[in-house]
Amino acid sequence: MSKEIIINATPQDTRVALLENKVLAELYIEHVKDRRVVGNIYKGRVVRVLPGMQAAFVDIGLEKAAFLYVSDVYSDIQEYAEMFGLDEDGDVPLRPPKPAAPIEDLLHEGQEVLVQVAKEPLGRKGARITQFVSLPGRNVVYLPHVNHIGVSRRITDEEERAALREMVAELRTGPGGFIVRTAAEGCTADDLKPEMEFLTRLWDDVVQRAARVSAPNLLHCDLDISFRAIRDLYTPEVRRIVVDSAEEYKKILEFVGTYVPQARPLVELYNRPEPIFSFYDIEIEISKALERRVWLKSGGYIVIERTEALTAIDVNTGSYVGKRNLEETILKTNLEAAREIAYQLRLRNIGGIIIIDFIDMEVEENRRKVFETLESELRRDRAKTNLLQISSLGLVEMTRKRVHEDLGRMLCEPCPYCEGKGYVRSRSTVAYDVFREIRRRRHGIASDTIVVEAHPDVVHYLYDEERSGLEALEQTLGKQIVLKARPHLHQEEFRIGEGKG
Repeated sequence: MSKEIIINATPQDTRVALLENKVLAELYIEHVKDRRVVGNIYKGRVVRVLPGMQAAFVDIGLEKAAFLYVSDVYSDIQEYAEMFGLDEDGDVPLRPPKPAAPIEDLLHEGQEVLVQVAKEPLGRKGARITQFVSLPGRNVVYLPHVNHIGVSRRITDEEERAALREMVAELRTGPGGFIVRTAAEGCTADDLKPEMEFLTRLWDDVVQRAARVSAPNLLHCDLDISFRAIRDLYTPEVRRIVVDSAEEYKKILEFVGTYVPQARPLVELYNRPEPIFSFYDIEIEISKALERRVWLKSGGYIVIERTEALTAIDVNTGSYVGKRNLEETILKTNLEAAREIAYQLRLRNIGGIIIIDFIDMEVEENRRKVFETLESELRRDRAKTNLLQISSLGLVEMTRKRVHEDLGRMLCEPCPYCEGKGYVRSRSTVAYDVFREIRRRRHGIASDTIVVEAHPDVVHYLYDEERSGLEALEQTLGKQIVLKARPHLHQEEFRIGEGKG
């Protein structure tokens, strides 16, 4: 598979796209004023301990206090793997640790703690933090608080795994452990030693700075998005790294020269007049990724709906009618939808609980084919996913690891007109509300004229569709009803008052 990393850098934001066979597969966006904080290390101050939740709020200098679970105070290597998306396995399966003591015995208000951000602030939630630090490099991850060496599960050759583990053990000179990342496959001691030494020195600098400053204070800032993308996305399959900023181009050349020297010949400066994301047809794909409905090539479609608790995905045959029988039509649509859903989850970075409603299939073998297709497509996803078997109703329950905001929440905001509901009360509903409100207030209006101010669409509906109703109400009340269109009013809003004279 041919891959390309496309970087669009401006003074306002930086966007990084990963193309697989010329198709947008992953998109990362970082606004300068809202730079992500995952991976940053802070000296924080405990502001509140919550025994009932076994957690604490910690001020690390962000807008909202960060959240520290008791399991993040006492953790182990599995916590690292889960929080930072690292694929690690030891010789013995590790289980989540049990806290050594309740949170109120471990922390108290005013206490200063050294923490690292594990999850971005999401919506109204503050960042999730941990006291156990992870410093990722290109080939290894340094874990200063544990004495363990692990190897990525994606390195499957047992001899290679053993060689890398032994190599890292011999190169390690001080406390702390390491996880060997997938990118380290085939590396030599000369490749790994400088990186291990750098990460160790970096941690020493963080500890020394923590001793000099008071909380809350930033001790270490993670790499910006361009460097992180190259560090995490570069593989031998990448054929080019294209950037449209001369300044960013120079920085990337310096970075890859130090950390990924084999990628240096692949870095190109884009100099065409057409914007880089337009040239690679990325802007079109971003626009599509913000739509609720995604069309399939067969004529079917999927609908993606976000809620507070989960994301629901519905599969429909649409205009596709098939060629032989209904079951075959449904199977073809579901298989195509399974591939598209896996792609959309990755592209939109949708995390948390996900419910997929495939079209009902009567044949058990067909349900198995759809599930296996979805499972296979999700293997391309770097984010951790868990799937439950497809039910007899065609439902698949799954989870996908969420570290930062999904694309929709990052690029959009709730509609100010409908307040995020996705709908407004109809003109007829508002018109009937007007009638009811007039009747309710009829005894409090002394004037012979009642004035109704409403949105123009509602006024037109009353004039055109409910003229007879208006006239009947006027006769009942013995008063004249005057309608006035007010464009500045919301469609659901109206005002009722007395006329002059």
